[in-house]
Amino acid sequence: MIPSIGPEELALVLADDTTPVQLIDVRERQEVEIVAIPQFWVLPMSESHDWVDRVMTQFDRDGKTIVMCHHGIRSLHLCQWLQAQGFTDVYNVSGGIDAYAVRVDASLPRY
Repeated sequence: MIPSIGPEELALVLADDTTPVQLIDVRERQEVEIVAIPQFWVLPMSESHDWVDRVMTQFDRDGKTIVMCHHGIRSLHLCQWLQAQGFTDVYNVSGGIDAYAVRVDASLPRY
């Protein structure tokens, strides 16, 4: 079971610069060009062969890790994979960046 956080909770996390959190966006680069949240590491799913080893060395397996995509499906898959690799504090952004744009920041473009 992968816990999820809503867009409003994500906004609170982003506003709190005192709590360390690992933020991963698995959308494709052309999607990120349309709309992105700057604090997120961009690790497109289609490029996983390029970054899979880095995830294991650059991210803390016990650190709070939040994963986002467009609607929450691809990010859920990465969350499941991270848990299988021993990550212990993984969250999926329910509704993805689309829900974030609708419910938190209407100035963000949608696609």
